[in-house]
Amino acid sequence: MICENHTRVTEFILLGFTNNPEMQVSLFILFPTIYTVTLLGNFLIVTVTNVDPALQTPMYFFLRNLSLLEVCFMLVMVPKMLVDLVSPRKIVSFVGCGTQMYFFFFFGSSECFLISIMAYDCFVVICNPLCYSVVMNRSLCLWMTVGSWMSGVPVSMLQTAWMMVLPFCGPNIIGHFFCDGPPVLKLVTEDTTMYEMQALASTLLFIMFPFPLILVSYTRIITTILRMSSATGHQKAFSTYSSHLIVVSLFYGTASLTYLHPKSNQSPESKKLVSLSYTIITPMLNPIIYSLRNNEMKGEQSPEKSCRS
Repeated sequence: MICENHTRVTEFILLGFTNNPEMQVSLFILFPTIYTVTLLGNFLIVTVTNVDPALQTPMYFFLRNLSLLEVCFMLVMVPKMLVDLVSPRKIVSFVGCGTQMYFFFFFGSSECFLISIMAYDCFVVICNPLCYSVVMNRSLCLWMTVGSWMSGVPVSMLQTAWMMVLPFCGPNIIGHFFCDGPPVLKLVTEDTTMYEMQALASTLLFIMFPFPLILVSYTRIITTILRMSSATGHQKAFSTYSSHLIVVSLFYGTASLTYLHPKSNQSPESKKLVSLSYTIITPMLNPIIYSLRNNEMKGEQSPEKSCRS
């Protein structure tokens, strides 16, 4: 597309979180702390699940890949965000903005499918334990994991390539703390209905399609748990799975608020808080929910009961 009588935008300015110097200092202290905790937690999971022979099960193979995804996700988001907190002008080039958007879509879409695979793994081990080793064999686990990583390629390529060829001929101020689709879309100087329809279809496919699979899996898991005779088993299982569902609901719920309606009338501050939950908070919580509460990671339980801890 050609911007007639206008100069095409070559860089964007990010508004960030706030212009208040005191608040910026507080955030610059808070975010590196969260960033460090998240990286250490996920790298610890990757290391422990690699070296401990008792953790060479499908559950921890998927968990290891989830941790790698979270690390990559944070590397796309946080370093630039920290630089912008101390920079007088929060500038990102047109190409840099597209690059960040591509990897954000890629890792986000991949995580949606990987979480659904992990829910299915727990469903099999709880509801069909006698056939678990046959159903969740090494080859299937490998292909499911590769598929989850590769699932982010088409949506990220389509969303980013289409967005970047749209005409940006007017304002270049992004009312957000990173190059996300909806705030960048507001700067396009032509009708974006077709792009919004494509974005909605992608959201339904890559966010809302795996979510029902997760709900069905956990519904069956809860039903099976209720049939257990041990009251202690009920309590431990419900404690773990309720925490998992909280994290999943937080990730899917906030992402759906953002991408099911790209041009919603939410205030910029509200949108930043919603985005903060699935870009910063959820990656920090995942290591805690999926491992630190897991008895097998602490050596208290046998591998075949991993999803029941």
